[in-house]
Amino acid sequence: MHNFAKGAAVALLSLALTACSSKPEDDIELSKSSPEVLYSQARTSMELGNYSKAIRSLEALDSRYPFGPHKTQVQLDLIYAYYKLDDSASGIANIDRFIRLNPTHKDIDYVYYMRGLVNMQADNYMFHDMLNIDRTDRDPKAAQEAFKDFDRLIKSYPNSKYAADAQKRMQFLKNRLAKYAITVAEYYIKMNAWSAAAVRAQTVLETYPGTPSTERALEIMATAYEELGQQKLKDHVLMVMKTNYPNNDMLK
Repeated sequence: MHNFAKGAAVALLSLALTACSSKPEDDIELSKSSPEVLYSQARTSMELGNYSKAIRSLEALDSRYPFGPHKTQVQLDLIYAYYKLDDSASGIANIDRFIRLNPTHKDIDYVYYMRGLVNMQADNYMFHDMLNIDRTDRDPKAAQEAFKDFDRLIKSYPNSKYAADAQKRMQFLKNRLAKYAITVAEYYIKMNAWSAAAVRAQTVLETYPGTPSTERALEIMATAYEELGQQKLKDHVLMVMKTNYPNNDMLK
């Protein structure tokens, strides 16, 4: 199974490098093209799903005609094309540049939405999904950024047509981040670091309330407080558990 994933990764990398390479004559052709022709080529490539080729035209247009009639749309198309190519670093760089240069643009809500999508994409690892491997323990930085992006969108542009989808994605991210916090808390338990385990489990209740990880967080807190000799804190946790999870084994 490991060899399959490794082989697939190498194959995809080779494919990506091939797709991103361009012939010298293509570059010469791009340098001669008018902004209208370049943009028409870019849009055709986008519609055909050839995002590598679209990016070459869009980048040429962006660098040669930075104040042209299509300037903001070129930047928006670049953001989408990099997202489709799973190039998170370039996607975020173009998004942040757009926000800096066009803070009041009519489509700025879309740009914040795309920032969340790109960060969610960066948090996913395709081969783990393909092989059904749970890697909740991976670095959650991109997931945290995505959560903040969607939160900013909803609070700043509550009437945006992207707000409803952003809300659903935030719930997914809450679940993912809560599971990560539980993974860390369980590691602390293995290390007999009971205070650290309790604190990390408590963040699930405070920062990510209402997730499926809540019950496990309460269990960890109850166990940790017992080990720490904090009977009052343990009793309080058990009371909360009794109200919300009356069938939990710790209550028997």
